[in-house]
Amino acid sequence: ITILTKKYNFDFKNLYNLNSVHLNSLTNLIYTNQHEPKQFVLIQKWLYNHQPKTKNIKKWVNGIKIYTHRGEKKHNAIQNQFTQEHFRAHNVPIGPYQKIDAIDDISTSATKLGLPLMIKSRRGGYDGKGNAILTSTTSAAIQDALTSLGVPANKTSGLDLYAEAFVNFKCEMAVMVVRSTTGETRSYPTVTAIQTDSVCRLVLVPARNVSPEILTRAQEISRKAISSLGKGATGVFGVELFLTATGEVLLNEVAPRPHNTGHYTQDACAVSQFENHLRAISGLPLGDTSLSVGAAAMMNILGAPNGELSTSSSAIITALESPRTTVHWYGKSSCRAGRKIAHINITADSISELEPTLDKLLSIERDEYGISKPFYPLEEQVESNNNNPPPLVGIIMGSSSDLPCMSAASSILTHFNIPHEVDIVSAHRTPAKLVSYANDAAARGIQCIIAGAGGAAHLPGMVAAMTPLPVIGVPIKTSTLNGQDSLLSIVQMPRGIPVATVAIGNAMNAGLLAVRILCGSRVELRESMVRYQEGMTKTVMDTSKKLLEVGCDEFLEGMDKKNQTVNV
Repeated sequence: ITILTKKYNFDFKNLYNLNSVHLNSLTNLIYTNQHEPKQFVLIQKWLYNHQPKTKNIKKWVNGIKIYTHRGEKKHNAIQNQFTQEHFRAHNVPIGPYQKIDAIDDISTSATKLGLPLMIKSRRGGYDGKGNAILTSTTSAAIQDALTSLGVPANKTSGLDLYAEAFVNFKCEMAVMVVRSTTGETRSYPTVTAIQTDSVCRLVLVPARNVSPEILTRAQEISRKAISSLGKGATGVFGVELFLTATGEVLLNEVAPRPHNTGHYTQDACAVSQFENHLRAISGLPLGDTSLSVGAAAMMNILGAPNGELSTSSSAIITALESPRTTVHWYGKSSCRAGRKIAHINITADSISELEPTLDKLLSIERDEYGISKPFYPLEEQVESNNNNPPPLVGIIMGSSSDLPCMSAASSILTHFNIPHEVDIVSAHRTPAKLVSYANDAAARGIQCIIAGAGGAAHLPGMVAAMTPLPVIGVPIKTSTLNGQDSLLSIVQMPRGIPVATVAIGNAMNAGLLAVRILCGSRVELRESMVRYQEGMTKTVMDTSKKLLEVGCDEFLEGMDKKNQTVNV
């Protein structure tokens, strides 16, 4: 007990009088040692062998006991990674697979599933360990695969392996699911998980280029997979998924522990996966799993190819100098090539504001590590985003004839350096595009929509009915009723469908209102707005001073535009 207490800075005797301080300490302890399996198991074995007698604490210890030591029958599907048979029996969608018990099963699997083939160990795989890609069924190729999996050269049966067909996937996703001893189950947001050589390198949240329907489907499948494990399934589970080219969501793997794809929760969610793990196994109410920021990314730092710590830590030094970027160092005494030594969490108010810092860190990895082929498959998008970052505001209109008016909104957003997009979306001529745009806008990172429409002017209201985002309506001036019809159509929204409506033709104010909406969570943008308002005040005061100095007639004579129409 003394050694454990000193080594992990946690008083194990306090398990007999657990409180929130001790719970937080144990959270940090488990997090610190998650990458050191032997130490982590030692801690949990101690907990198992020293169960307190207090009822609540016993329940807490039992949670860990069930999770790691007892319940082998309940958790066989998890401890043994050959989960396909179990999940298929519970109607969880998975890809084609074959069980491999003997060496001859490998060739049979290749015939049935095709090449290349992913061969996996049923137990103990992590960070690419326990995986082997088979591209040929020659004896040499099969033996190389078995050797990489740690199978002795003379072993031909009892292999404890399985084979998976390669899935033609669009991207890999992941969902962290937490399940309490009480049965309460929650899931964290769906993320994009980017792997290189079966090692997670980057996690992006919200998931990129994925529709809301797919995000919801991924959540449902993940929770269903964990629920299928029964009452003994307690704690945090990392669920990895494929999104196929045809739009299917397939289960890939389930990891029964706090997972790499959930590390972003430390800095991007109200309650991290580590704390929720302890809440779950102790029967406490589960914490909030929603994002507390607009966007986040988790980037793993691996030991550089040359094994030098100085090279491996280049991105870390840059991260320490970057805003809203947190380094989580694992404190390992040595640096091994390709092994995780730390991870970096980046948070931002939006995807577009996240990209510059993320791209800077990725560039360091590519340059310093000598990676010839970038591991970031969205590189083209990232590079293009340097010039055209993902939009925060969407400007849409029913026709190109509305553009002369709506361009004023774009000009204002450009003045404030707010990334935005301009598109034509007709409520009457392109209804399908309208539905798609409104439904997908939030998932794409857009935070406000400006919609201009004339005449019947249904566009702003229809968009507002289908998106949770704020919508600003711009009545376009028409040749028949001078925009009165547009104004009345947009402003007279039914209860429950709010549209903020500006003056007829005043897209500039729509742009300014969008800026102010974004100001709520952006200090620098608020400061820019204050300067803009101060500039307007100065302009009026300077004009007033000149008018008083030269008089009405001379001032009017010098005006470029003279008419009797009030310019709103």
